[in-house]
This record gives sequence, structure tokens and C-alpha cells, in this order.
Amino acid sequence: MIPDYQSLMLPVLQEAAETEVSTREVIETLAGKHGLSVEEREQLLPSGRQRIFDNRVHWAKSYLKQAGLVRYTRRGSYIATTEGRKVLAQAPERIDNAFLKQYESFQAFQNRRGAQTPTKEKPEEPPEPTGSTPDEVLRTAHRQINAALAADLLDRVRQATPQFFEDLIIELLLAMGYGGTSEDAARALGQSGDNGVDGVIDQDPLGVDQIYVQAKRYAEGNNVGASDIRDFFGALNVKKAQKGLFFTTSSFSTSAKQTAKELGMRIVLIDGDQLTKLMIRYNVGCRDEEVLHLKRVDEDYFG
Repeated sequence: MIPDYQSLMLPVLQEAAETEVSTREVIETLAGKHGLSVEEREQLLPSGRQRIFDNRVHWAKSYLKQAGLVRYTRRGSYIATTEGRKVLAQAPERIDNAFLKQYESFQAFQNRRGAQTPTKEKPEEPPEPTGSTPDEVLRTAHRQINAALAADLLDRVRQATPQFFEDLIIELLLAMGYGGTSEDAARALGQSGDNGVDGVIDQDPLGVDQIYVQAKRYAEGNNVGASDIRDFFGALNVKKAQKGLFFTTSSFSTSAKQTAKELGMRIVLIDGDQLTKLMIRYNVGCRDEEVLHLKRVDEDYFG
């Protein structure tokens, strides 16, 4: 029998207790330890694109990551954190969602867009609240999957280089329709680098209106303060600009938000959560895996 993703959390953590491990190797190792038959090992999700057991191992690893018990080291690999090794030293009989709720980072992850249980595959337990319609269950599942995806995207962006972050912002703005058809639009960000401005991008194809950009790749908890906003405001004044976009992978302090409102200039603040929402919406750093079409009876046809 294929174990559920919560039953795999402890084994997935144990495999990375001492050194960095490849997720692919962990999947093979745990499949052997759980005595999965060839048929069970090859059993696919309804989409037919991924093995069920592989999927559950990935979900277990993702949830451990959100609780801070493992960290990603490089593509396809991970290792237990200091907290993860501390947990293992206590020899727990099981690690599951209830266990992970003791960590604030995991609670914050669950609170984002209602993430509670992974539903990229069929849920292991009945959806809550009971009595939900299939439509409600499907939409809840969609929010949960996007919440996990957003958290993974943000973590990868934070670990990337500053140049990668600038390139990402370029691609995102172009995907949103900024820059028009200008061949220079993709090279705009990161070219100026003077007077506190990271770059500029045309708002229209002719370059009649321009938007100046500031991008701060900050770690979680290192929030943008009011002084950063005032510096950006000063840079916009030097450029005689009327609009600015301030991107960060962290958050904006309350004083920073208030300062942006009081400066009398159109400065749009985009924090890490909003950034990942835009990345998902415009398929930047992610891609469609499967498209589900919901069908309803055509009343006009039968009328």
C-alpha cells in the first residue's frame, strides 16, 4: 500500500539528517523501505503525468521545508536544518501536519490562501468543512496547490542572484504588457543603476510614458523600511518621474506603506506575496501542468 504524504514526512527528514540528498534517490530508497511493488511504484496520478508515490514524497518535503525542518540546497536536493536535526534527536514516532503546526512559519504558510492539505493528488482525508460541493472542493484544492507553488517560487527567487531577480522582473513586466514591442524593453532594468533607481521600462510601445523600478531581493523578515521608500522617492524626483514600482521578496513595514501614501506620488509597492501571485498569473517561473475544463448543461440547447 502506498503511504500517504504525512506518513512520509519523518522518513523524508531522516534521509537528509546527515548530508545533502537527492530527492530522486530518496524516492527510490523509501520505495524500497516501504516494500512497494512494481505496480504500486508505477501507479500514476489521474493526470497520468507523475507517479503517486513520487508526488507524495515531494509534498512531504515541501511541507517540511515550510516548517523550517529542511532546506533546498540545489536543484533536486535538500538537507535537514539545525531545527530538523533537533527534531530527529527527540526520536518522534511520527511527523505530520499537526506536529508541524508548532512552527510559526508553517502556520503562516497554511494561512496563505487557505493552504491546509495538498490536493495535487486526491486528498487523504475528507475535505473540511464537510458538506462542501465538488465545485467548492475543486476550488479549495486549486488555492492550496497555488499556495504551495507560491511559497516554493518565493524561496527560489530569494536564493537566486540579484541579476536573476532583475531579469525575472523584466520578464514579468513584459508578460504583463509593459514595454510594448520595444526591443530595448528587455534590457531596460538594471541598465541605469544610478540615483537609487534600478531601472526603467516603457509603459507604452513608443516610450512616451515610463515607469521607474526599484528591486530589493531581501530575505524573509528583512522588511523594506520608510527610508528605502524616501530614497526611491528622491530618485524619482531627480528623474522627474511620476510613477514607480518597488519590488521586494520580503514585505513592507507599516511605516514604509504609510510613507508611500503620504509622498504624493504614484509608488506601487509589490511584496513577495504579490510578486508570486503575479508570477503564477502570468506563468513566469512556472507553467501549466494540466488544464481542467468544468462543463455544465447548456440550458439553451435543451430549451
